[in-house]
Amino acid sequence: MLKPHYPSFLGNEPFTDGPRLEVTDKFSGEAATEITLAEPAVIERGIELAVAAEEPMRNLAAYERVAILEHCVKRFTERFDELALSLCIEAGKPIRDSRGEVTRLIDTFRVAAGEATRLGGEIMPLDITPRAHGYSGMYKRVPLGACSFISPFNFPLNLVAHKVAPALAVGCPFLLKPASATPIGALIMGEILAETDLPKGAFSILPCSRDGASLFTEDDRLKLLSFTGSPGVGWDLKARAGKKKVVLELGGNAACIVDENTDLDDAVTRVVFGAFYQSGQSCIGVQRILIHESIYEEFRDRLITATKALPMGDPKEEETQIGPMISEKEATRLHSWIEGAVANGANLLCGGKREGAMLEATLLENVSRDQDVVCKEAFGPVAVLSSFRDFDAALDEVNDSTFGLQAGIFTRDLYKAQRAWDRLDVGGVVIGDVPSWRVDNMPYGGVKDSGLGREGVRFAMEDMTEIRLLVIRQP
Repeated sequence: MLKPHYPSFLGNEPFTDGPRLEVTDKFSGEAATEITLAEPAVIERGIELAVAAEEPMRNLAAYERVAILEHCVKRFTERFDELALSLCIEAGKPIRDSRGEVTRLIDTFRVAAGEATRLGGEIMPLDITPRAHGYSGMYKRVPLGACSFISPFNFPLNLVAHKVAPALAVGCPFLLKPASATPIGALIMGEILAETDLPKGAFSILPCSRDGASLFTEDDRLKLLSFTGSPGVGWDLKARAGKKKVVLELGGNAACIVDENTDLDDAVTRVVFGAFYQSGQSCIGVQRILIHESIYEEFRDRLITATKALPMGDPKEEETQIGPMISEKEATRLHSWIEGAVANGANLLCGGKREGAMLEATLLENVSRDQDVVCKEAFGPVAVLSSFRDFDAALDEVNDSTFGLQAGIFTRDLYKAQRAWDRLDVGGVVIGDVPSWRVDNMPYGGVKDSGLGREGVRFAMEDMTEIRLLVIRQP
């Protein structure tokens, strides 16, 4: 079970002198624990400490950074069950999905430990013209300095890891604002970081109100803002971020094409996973399913059967695959989108019922493209089916979105796979699987309203560093 109270962390040390925030069990709705909130003066102090830690963090040797990351891997492994249960309670994530996220947390820190020794540079020939005779050059990457991280509720361990682990790998101090709905995993991470020999001020983990969060965005002493969350909030933060570098991982409206001659058993299994794992609360969850007309009816019927079979209930139970959404408010929003689509002519294939924060796994067809459930980010357990005849027209339909995070293509045609990679305006194209697939060393991120920059440890490390050039003249 959770402890009755979790402190925040200010300059590597637990901090309890502040107002309390109740964190609820998302299935029962009951209070699960309390955390300490950081008020603006505390955040200001965290920034001061992070700036003061820039030089000692920069001076950490590679083996020291590796040791810190490996300590985290060891302690996450030892506290595996505790982390999974805390995630299940605070996020309502089914326990099997919770264990999967803890595994990815460990993977991300393990990848960072390896990359910490490969933060190199390049020797450059500069004598490309007679005027540069006798000149040589080389560059290295150096840490930017104090960073600001704001993380979301849906992956409160691994999406925090994708900010924290690269920062530790390159030697950047940081402040982290975890989501108020799901702060416990980040605070347990703080307990483990506090066991290391990081320089004083290297990290602060400070849950706070939205008013306090403005300091994470607007203070020019912070050299980078990395935000994962909703597009409306993310673009507003970018507009207020001033001179600092900004990395945004925002929403999605992921589409999956199921072409003719696809292995239907495999595709149904993967699409059900992609649409409904962790109750659909993923920015790369399958939302739009485009199925070739020659297999549409058979695929649709198999998908309905598989969706109806998903066990729904208490996320702590091993068999549960559909748990609560993060809040009743969010479940009510998405339920209203489903009802709106049906009122405008859509066919409800299965699901569609809501009780509190629990929303059934839902499939719809014949939905107009202007309906919210098609053109906006659903972020819950609903997917929309449509058919296509021409593969290129299907690619156009995938692109008909303000979002562009990832897309999945089930096809056995190499040339179609290449066309999808060439034409789809997204950050990643996944062939033979759903867009929901991700491994933690790959470049991950989107275009259009889906954000700026890339995560994936090595790529985040590049964002958290800058090039410093050295030129040498031989007289």
